[in-house]
Amino acid sequence: MNEEFITALSQLELERGLDKRELLTSFEEALHQAYIRNIAHNREVEVEVHIDPESGALDVLEIKRIVESVENPDREVTLAEAREIDPNAEVGGEMEFPVDFQQYSRIAVQTAKQVFLQKTREKERQKVYDEYRDRLGDVITALVQRVDNKGNVFVDLGRGEAIMPAREQIPGERYTVGTRLKVFISKVELTPRGPSILVSRGAPELLAYLMRQEIPEIADGTVEIKAIAREAGQRSKVAVASRNSNVDPIGACIGHRGNRIQAVTGELQRERVDIIQWDSNSKEFVRNALSPARVGAIELDTKGGKATVTVNSDQLSLAIGKGGQNVRLAARLTGFKIDLVEAQPAQSLDQALAAASATPKGATARSAPSDSAQAKFDSLFKAPEAPASTAPAEGEPGGEATPGQAAENVPGAAASAEPDGEKAPADRDQSDSEAEEEQSDRPPA
Repeated sequence: MNEEFITALSQLELERGLDKRELLTSFEEALHQAYIRNIAHNREVEVEVHIDPESGALDVLEIKRIVESVENPDREVTLAEAREIDPNAEVGGEMEFPVDFQQYSRIAVQTAKQVFLQKTREKERQKVYDEYRDRLGDVITALVQRVDNKGNVFVDLGRGEAIMPAREQIPGERYTVGTRLKVFISKVELTPRGPSILVSRGAPELLAYLMRQEIPEIADGTVEIKAIAREAGQRSKVAVASRNSNVDPIGACIGHRGNRIQAVTGELQRERVDIIQWDSNSKEFVRNALSPARVGAIELDTKGGKATVTVNSDQLSLAIGKGGQNVRLAARLTGFKIDLVEAQPAQSLDQALAAASATPKGATARSAPSDSAQAKFDSLFKAPEAPASTAPAEGEPGGEATPGQAAENVPGAAASAEPDGEKAPADRDQSDSEAEEEQSDRPPA
């Protein structure tokens, strides 16, 4: 061993992020196993291997216990043999016997190399697992490496490789080798073949992360994301609430002319994102979640987790959505099983009035008008009968029509009904006027 070996370990430490001392320990263990297998041939010997971390000097020592009578020559040595090397040796002590590295055969060196590489890979895998286990639930930028024939996408995370299966991808999104994209770390496991890292582009957490990046009110906590329901690549619903009464949560998320939400959807292949006002009242929350449809009465069964919503026929298809998507996302967002019930069609005006005026079963007689009251009411709209009177004498200049006289008995009369039921005075003809003038010319009696 020499300084070049130490330099190689230092370079390996920089490239793979491994500790040089751990690498030295791994190499010492590899030499120890190679000695036991190829030199001692699996004898019960005790060997220690030391490598100086500065100079790279290698020491391989075989350890034996000093005894008076040897029973196991692989681990014991007599006092006389020990004092030939160290005059101060005593029974019960240990004696170190240096092993010449030249004793290592080519096979032993190759074995040590394989063991060292295996241990290095194990430490590297453990390092990657420990790092990404702590980053579980984070969103990072990955580089697309390859796509297999099953549709699985393999991405480079920088220190490890992750897999994105087809179910975690955005439908319709194309993944080209060398493309950088944001992924959500959804699962990290340590398997015999190394760490298994699962990433996703369809997780709701990715949408929440992008909204925090693009919307300052969400980043500083003024606006809070309460719930997310997502069908990747198609449509999502996000329920938001504001902790500041002066801040509109929906307007803050949409931004001026929709610039904020467009920046989010641009990363998600123009996925449609509906911003919903969260409400502590479950009925209002269900109503908001079904938007843009306008719904009617809502009945909640909190124990059964069911909501029955009445919807007019013109809003039913909008409430259901394409392929049931709108009501399905609303159910995920609110946590209720939503049943849409179509409202009954409105009756005609005549039917509605008839139903409203009909006497309900069990109503009292007072509620229906009596025959005498109905007769009095009808008499208000009938002309009063003319009272008996004597016709004016023949040859008289003509008299005025009495109030009860029929209109056809007075030449040139035009009567009209008044609200009080009396007739208006008839216009007097010219003979009546001449009679009045003639009477006015007579001298007073």
